[in-house]
Amino acid sequence: MIPSITVSEFHELQQAGTAPKLLDVREPHELEVAQIPHDAHIPLGELPARFDELDPNEPWAVMCKGGVRSAQATQFLLGQGFSQVQNLEGGILAWADQIDPSLEKY
Repeated sequence: MIPSITVSEFHELQQAGTAPKLLDVREPHELEVAQIPHDAHIPLGELPARFDELDPNEPWAVMCKGGVRSAQATQFLLGQGFSQVQNLEGGILAWADQIDPSLEKY
């Protein structure tokens, strides 16, 4: 089972200043439509070549549009020795539904 965090849980941690770092694995054109502040952006297809840009000792939450690509990225990072990584359930769509309805859905 892939470790995960809901957008509500992540938002609460953000408000408290204790949220994990956020990795967005969507494509650049998707960020042009809607995004939330993130600590790193590496499209899923580039992750195998670029994961060394991320600190494996930091806690990470991984997001995409709906949660599928971020689940794949989470599983990949766990396989690379990242011990504190979670999939952001529902991605930017869940964020728009539950946290910030001003975000454009696509």
